[in-house]
Formats: sequence, C-alpha cells, structure tokens
Amino acid sequence: MTSKVIYLGDLRTKSTHIKSNDTFLTDAPLDNNGKGEAFSPTDTVATGLASCMLTVMGIKARDMGVDMSGTTAEVTKTMASNPRRISKIEIAINFSFDSDKKTRKILEHTANTCPVHYSLHPDIIRDITFNW
Repeated sequence: MTSKVIYLGDLRTKSTHIKSNDTFLTDAPLDNNGKGEAFSPTDTVATGLASCMLTVMGIKARDMGVDMSGTTAEVTKTMASNPRRISKIEIAINFSFDSDKKTRKILEHTANTCPVHYSLHPDIIRDITFNW
C-alpha cells in the first residue's frame, strides 16, 4: 500500500504516506462548495507534475555534477466544466544556476519526460516555461 486517505467530513481529506507517516490535507476549493483552506485534490495533481519534473531533473543534474538546490516551480492550474476537470497546467521553472546549452537541453528533456507528465490525460494542456 502506498497511502491511506480518510474523509474527515466537511469536504476535507487527510492523506497519509504509509512508509513515512507523512500527511497532508485537501479541501474542496471555493468554487466547488469548499473552504479552500488547503490544497484541493486537483491542486495536488498539478503540483505533483511540478514536483515530479524537479525530482527527475534533480536526479539527472546530480548525475551530471550539477547542483539544482534552490530551483523553484510556480504552478497555475485551470479548471474546465462539463465535466469538471483540469484543462491546463502552467509551470514556470526558475533555475537557481546558469548552465551551458547542452545541460539546459538535457534537463528540459528530462523534465518533459517525467512519469507524471506521461500519466496525465493527453487533453490537459501543459504550458511549461524554463527560466534560466
């Protein structure tokens, strides 16, 4: 088992990672009857894409002898209706270091081939910006 999710009531869940016992809460968003006091489930999907991209780039960068510490990703999620779904994820990756053209190309390719990227529905628009 990877995780366990419990419904706490009032449109809130608590997710627990089994191996580490780390937890996070989700709330329904304001535009869907919720309080919006925590990540919504769809926020976690969009944020998971950014986290995955940074993680696989971090692995590749480490293997190349490059320190990516301090690199950030800014995430914007857009929803559609009928059916309600994620229609677009915008991610701006802001690198904390400068690099040569070859390293940039390798890391950008690595980001765009992360497992979450491949797992998302193909109708979801992904607008990824790499700021070096």
